[in-house]
This record gives sequence, structure tokens and C-alpha cells, in this order.
Amino acid sequence: MQRSLKQRLTPYGFIAPAIILLLLFSLIPILIAFVISFTGLDITGLGNWSTVKFVGFSNFINLFKDTTFIQSIGNTFYYIIIGVPLVVVLSLTIAILINFGQNKFFSFLRLIFYTPSITNTVAVAVVWTYMYNPNGGLLNSILEKFGISGLQWLNDPTTAKISLIILAVWKAIGLNMLIFLAAIQGIPESLYEAAQLDGANWWQQTRHITIPSLRFSIFFVTVTTLIGWFQFFDEPFIMTKGGPVNSTNSVALFVYQNGFQNSNFGYAAAGSFVMFAAIIIATLIQFRMQRKQQGL
Repeated sequence: MQRSLKQRLTPYGFIAPAIILLLLFSLIPILIAFVISFTGLDITGLGNWSTVKFVGFSNFINLFKDTTFIQSIGNTFYYIIIGVPLVVVLSLTIAILINFGQNKFFSFLRLIFYTPSITNTVAVAVVWTYMYNPNGGLLNSILEKFGISGLQWLNDPTTAKISLIILAVWKAIGLNMLIFLAAIQGIPESLYEAAQLDGANWWQQTRHITIPSLRFSIFFVTVTTLIGWFQFFDEPFIMTKGGPVNSTNSVALFVYQNGFQNSNFGYAAAGSFVMFAAIIIATLIQFRMQRKQQGL
């Protein structure tokens, strides 16, 4: 029987609010930012649109001549190469170990590891800044008790990046751990029972049952974590302001500095689209790799 027009349109009515919000707060702003990236919009242009000039690809060309931007790209890839594997491996490992425990202590550990994920980033960054203080900070005080000289955690270009990564990894583990825990608990117990009957130990069960069964969860966590590290902003903004000598500057922080501090909105919009393109490419590569693993 042919459905009436009302019946055919009903499903679209349910998704219409989500589509409208997506258009208003995501797709349309992206389109506007894309147009702005081809202009010389600055603080003057906001008050008088007639002063805004079309500059073509000049913003994009100047970006790749800008040593600060090139350095921020290198810093961002440094964060990604170290941070993403650490988050995925540590959160997966902790999820497997917590799932292995059966008493209340392991339930308490879930809370301990998850708490940083729901704690305000600004508050956490301020606390860690004091911990990293080279003069009387908690970490250096602990090192000195063991006879190790304190480090310039946020004042040295190399250790500053590592210090930010440590904080970001610590904060990201909890949420991803819960995702892995939910996936692990969805694995049929019959698989483990059959493995036990065949004489498989815990490590063999983890290697041949647990990890392969988590293939999609690992893919999901990897993609979302990768996108998050591409947009790495809060920690360098609060703790180092991109210093010392731009050694911790990320692409997201570079965009903020040029857009909201220097009021060079066209230039900042061009930088944001370079980051947007990098995220899209990296995500597509991840999807391609996932499809190959599934044999599609």
C-alpha cells in the first residue's frame, strides 16, 4: 500500500531539528570562514565591510612562508605522533586490567581514571602549572628527594612539549577507558569459556579474543583521539602561551593568536582550513585502513 505524503515526511520531521542546528552552528559557519579565508578581514572590516578586500590565495601562500606557522605544524605532528598512540595503548591496557578484576577496588579504579576526563581543563592546567614550577614545584621536589636535579618543565623547548603531552594523555585516558570497557563487556563469555577449555591462558585469551573483538572500538578511539590532538589548544594556551620560543605552539593556538589577538581574521581563517584539511585527510586514511582490515 502506498504511503501518504504525511507518512513519508514524518521521519524527516524527527531529524529536522538536528539538521537545522547542524546547518546554523556548523556548516554555515564553516562556509563563512572559508569565504573569509580569501579576504583581508581584520578588526576594521568588522565595523565597515566596504574595507574588506578579496586577496585570493595570498593568505594561504603567506601561511607556508610563515616560519611560526610551519613550526606550529611540526609541533602539532609531534603531539599527534606521541600522544595518540599513548592514549590508545594506555586506555586499552587499563580497561583490560580493570575488567579482569572483580572486586570493588577495581570499580574504584574506574572512578580514579575517569575523574580527570570530567574535570575542567583550565583548573587542571593551572594545578599542573604549579606542579611543573621549577622552583618548589611538586615534581621537582620529588626528584630532589631522590638526588635528581629538577627539570625546567615548561621553560625548556623540549621538555615543555613532553610536559603538555603528559597532562593531555592523563586527562584523555578516562573517557577512552570507559569506551573500551563497554566494548569488552559486550564480548560473549562463550568465547572465553571455549578458550579456557582449550587450555588458553589469560594472555592468549587477551591476544586472540579480546583485542581482535575490539577492532572497531580501537578504530573509533583512534579517530576521535587523532581529531582531538589536531585541535590541541587548551593546555598550551593556558600553561605556556605557545612558548618558549613557539616550541609548544599548535596550529589551533596559532589560529587563535592571529584571529583573536592580532585581529587578522582572514589569515586565521586560512590557517584553520589548513588544519581542517589535515583532519579530513587523516580521518579518510584511517577509514581506508579500517576498510582494508575488514576486507571491504
